[in-house]
Amino acid sequence: MTSTRKTRRALAAGLGSAASLLLAAAGPARASDHLDTPSVIADPRADIGDIFAWTTPGKLNLVMAIVGHGFSKDLAYVFHIDSGPRFGPTRATTTISCRFAGPDVRCEAGDDTVEGDASRPEGLVSQRHRFRVFAGLRDDPFFNNVKGTREAYDFAAAALKAGAALDEAGCPPFDKATSAGILDRWRHTRGGPAQNLLAGWTPASLVISIDLPAVSHGGKMLAVWGETVGPKGRIDRMGRPLTGNALLATLEPEAVSDALKEAYNHATPATADAFVPEIEKTLGLYDAFDGACGNALLADRSAGMSRYLTLAVLLADDRLWIDSAGTRCTTLFAVELAALAGRRDLVGDCGGRTPNYDAVDVYRSLLATGRTTGIDDGVDHDDHVHSDTAFPFLAAPDGPAYAPRKEP
Repeated sequence: MTSTRKTRRALAAGLGSAASLLLAAAGPARASDHLDTPSVIADPRADIGDIFAWTTPGKLNLVMAIVGHGFSKDLAYVFHIDSGPRFGPTRATTTISCRFAGPDVRCEAGDDTVEGDASRPEGLVSQRHRFRVFAGLRDDPFFNNVKGTREAYDFAAAALKAGAALDEAGCPPFDKATSAGILDRWRHTRGGPAQNLLAGWTPASLVISIDLPAVSHGGKMLAVWGETVGPKGRIDRMGRPLTGNALLATLEPEAVSDALKEAYNHATPATADAFVPEIEKTLGLYDAFDGACGNALLADRSAGMSRYLTLAVLLADDRLWIDSAGTRCTTLFAVELAALAGRRDLVGDCGGRTPNYDAVDVYRSLLATGRTTGIDDGVDHDDHVHSDTAFPFLAAPDGPAYAPRKEP
């Protein structure tokens, strides 16, 4: 599963075009799932921008933000919740599937269903009272200094083009000045204060709050991912932020990248090991941003070319892990860090992803520094206030929060 020395040398030889490719990796995007494939871009209503999943007492809360401003009658919007007794293999799966017909939605979770217009903030309660659903426009809780990120990647790519060499695991050990330049650009927008490119964005949002006993048949540990499915099969899928589109074929031509990401979208977490070698390549690049190679999360300095294998396997799985017995929800990757990295302080944290996590900084920091801090894009909160506890959790967009159905 590891990359060969020949592949590493070929990668180094091809870095002349790295600047444009790294810019692409930052993405022009709306939400954290960006730089999508042509089949996803063709219909924004099939494009999953973000998945959020976390717990409140007795409930698992789920959000699927769709890049388009509406839902399609031709698609199913699906959450998969795997469950097991601990982090690792899971024993059972609960599927929640929703379809739309005009303003009405029909969602099914096991033998429980709900149907009707769920666009009012209170949503609709299912027949067996196990879950509540909202479907409509809300403010996007994802915040990201995309322009500053682009500038940081561009600066890194220039250093690569100037001759920064890769080590055996694919990490270019940038000098202090280069690293400082990358990190400084990441914290600013065009040299000034950092700006959230996504301020005011209003995706179509599918929000579900479901009783924990309905989704934890296999145990207290939950692993969540979502998908959009059309008549010909899956179009898009997502679990954690950034993985599917930011870690695959970062330094490859667009045709190669598109083909790989199409294949990724048609895979599942259970069949994702095929993408581990490509993710390894990109992890070497991320590890370099802080000027030190080998300190990424779970990096094994003694493993040579396979330094990032363990982390790549973890990321390829691409599910949001939630400890449903947790009494607080504070940190992206909390479950993984508690189980694999000895973070005793995160035992009892539900992990997952709430609407208020600074997910991008934590994600990139773990890849670059092995800690939850170190990469800071200068944007620490959204322009709207979102709730972790009050349904439908996401703030109402500027203007009408919903369009009430007109009576005949």
